[in-house]
Amino acid sequence: MATGPGIRVDLTGLRFGADAVIGRLSFDVAPGQVVALIGPSGVGKTTLLRVLSGVERGFGGSCLVGGVPAHLAPPPGMVFQDARLLPWADAAANLRLVRPDLTGAEVEALLARVGLVGQAAAYPRQMSGGMQRRLGLARALAPGSGVLLLDEPFVSLDAALVADLQGLLRGVFADSRPTVVMVSHDPMDAARLADRVILLSGRPAQIAGDIVLDRASDGVAADAARLAVIQTRSNAMAMP
Repeated sequence: MATGPGIRVDLTGLRFGADAVIGRLSFDVAPGQVVALIGPSGVGKTTLLRVLSGVERGFGGSCLVGGVPAHLAPPPGMVFQDARLLPWADAAANLRLVRPDLTGAEVEALLARVGLVGQAAAYPRQMSGGMQRRLGLARALAPGSGVLLLDEPFVSLDAALVADLQGLLRGVFADSRPTVVMVSHDPMDAARLADRVILLSGRPAQIAGDIVLDRASDGVAADAARLAVIQTRSNAMAMP
């Protein structure tokens, strides 16, 4: 089974003017691993995700995806805090926005993968909020680079929709083994989806903890156990 590429981050710093946002920071993401970046609002999680995507290049050090600089690597799939669909374009056109050469059969296959069979000609306004989020995920899968970057993908969603989308993502992770980096402020997102959690803190941001999670089992009890591990480590690092 194919897996996504490995990622190697070795930053000496990133600043916007006089504001030092990220300090010295190094970590690797193994091929096919799901890593959650957890930290308080404003710590620099999304900025770090932009570095991984190749969009942000104003940093010291290096960020390699599959052994090449991030900005030269195949573009990753991106899942945002909202669906960010083009309202005047149907589902097929929204997918072709990131990969214009998609055939009709490839469009249908991507839509089927996220539970949107037969929706290629549907417009976002004709879809429920959950269907729009599913289309956003299909668009993230369209580039086929094997890298998914998720920026707070469950924020402001109700619990039922979060559970639905997380189940869908677990299926994608198991079937395709992409390399995933997910930003979240909620440790439960990491407990449900991640193999590993990197805790960020401070200004400039640095790694405060690196936790490998046991994913030998799933379900409510297993999620609760993983959450307890994350919270224990987080609380220990917050102590003076």
